[in-house]
Amino acid sequence: MAEKLIIVDDQHELVDGLRVMLQDELPEVEIETFTSSLAALERARKGQVDLVLTDMRMPAMDGFQFLDELKKLDSALGVVVMTAYGGIDTAVQAVKRGAYDFICKPFEFHNLLQSLNNGLENTRLIRKNIKLRRRRSDRTAFADFVGETAPMQRFYDNIRAVARANYTVLIRGESGTGKELTARAIHQESSRCDKNLVMVNCPAIPEQLLESELFGHKKGAFTGADCDYQGLFTEAEGGTICLDEIGDIPLSVQVKLLRVLQEGEIRPLGTNKTIKLDVRVLASTNQDLEKKIEQGLFREDLFYRLNVVTIHPPRLSDIRDDIPRLMEHFAKMTCAEQGVSMKTFRPDFIQEMMSRSWPGNVRQLQNIIRRAVVFSEGDEIGLDSIKSHSDYPGIPESADEIMADLPDTVSYKEAKAKIIKTFSCKYMGNLLRRTDGNVSKAAGVSGLSRAAFQKIMNRYQISPAQFRH
Repeated sequence: MAEKLIIVDDQHELVDGLRVMLQDELPEVEIETFTSSLAALERARKGQVDLVLTDMRMPAMDGFQFLDELKKLDSALGVVVMTAYGGIDTAVQAVKRGAYDFICKPFEFHNLLQSLNNGLENTRLIRKNIKLRRRRSDRTAFADFVGETAPMQRFYDNIRAVARANYTVLIRGESGTGKELTARAIHQESSRCDKNLVMVNCPAIPEQLLESELFGHKKGAFTGADCDYQGLFTEAEGGTICLDEIGDIPLSVQVKLLRVLQEGEIRPLGTNKTIKLDVRVLASTNQDLEKKIEQGLFREDLFYRLNVVTIHPPRLSDIRDDIPRLMEHFAKMTCAEQGVSMKTFRPDFIQEMMSRSWPGNVRQLQNIIRRAVVFSEGDEIGLDSIKSHSDYPGIPESADEIMADLPDTVSYKEAKAKIIKTFSCKYMGNLLRRTDGNVSKAAGVSGLSRAAFQKIMNRYQISPAQFRH
């Protein structure tokens, strides 16, 4: 991605002349000019800027205020100030407040060029150091992934490879495998890591509002549009947007999304003007998109636009040797959240966890460990600590009971769907009963977002009203 320099001065002739001269000397740098500090600040808000060359005395905004606002947007952004000889004291104060350098008018062009080259190099070093510190901190891109097995190491390698590219990525995996964490890791490992990552839970946004939320709207575009709204794609300018559960986007919005991927531009509701954007798109799903295409519920051309690069988080059953590590990790988290001392697992509990099928993957394991910590009275956790509680998903017994009622010719997919439905209805019913039908509280106990919890309720037609006393 080319580095970006903006020049700000209220003299048209000066900024135009500098742009022409500097473009020859800095062919790899994109140069934009402004005669208004307010316009320049608005440009800086829309996307990455690496260096600003600005006069300190301009109408509409004080030079110090302009500098402060720029540094608030991006602390790594370099600023070189121009000043007349009589304004050296002002320039020195600007440097003390965060400007990289200053140069006095009239100046020698080679001195200006050297200052700008040094400023760009300084911005590069600062951003590189920020990225390294992030990777070395406790919250690295892979901090929330605990596995160390060979499949997980291959998965980490895939994340790094995908992150280096700038292609659209489709993250495909079963529920609970960590698709959102995968998206965050891809963004954190990419060159866009210092820009926004915007996560969009598509099913949680009503269909009639989804287009406006994604692409923005103009005031008066529809009833209730009392002001302009930039939309989530514009918020992600220069960074990454992740569309979670892309398979649930309605066909009407799929058409608009296809235009974004093809043309790199959006059209807010209520306007005929398009806006060019630099946004990397990630999408995730646990659905069979190919089947949805056959059913006419998903556009084939959109699928191929999204499916440029695909990455699959491993299922928990594929990384069984990581289960004890994950159990310890979730136990530490839960004990810290509850303010209790660390608890250990007895061999019978570990063996049970290692032998399960885990249709809900890592999220299901996390929820069971949370309940085990809450319900166990001592410092050790065994099967007897939680089997007596009604919300313990009693498998393999309950699975055997379900299988006994199924015909011998049932397919694996049908049997799995029946078991998951039975487990989901029982589990969610128990939580709603314990929380007196309060969906927010039940979702909090489950570890799911309220939107995800409601989605499962809708899927299995579970009404919270029947659990209210």
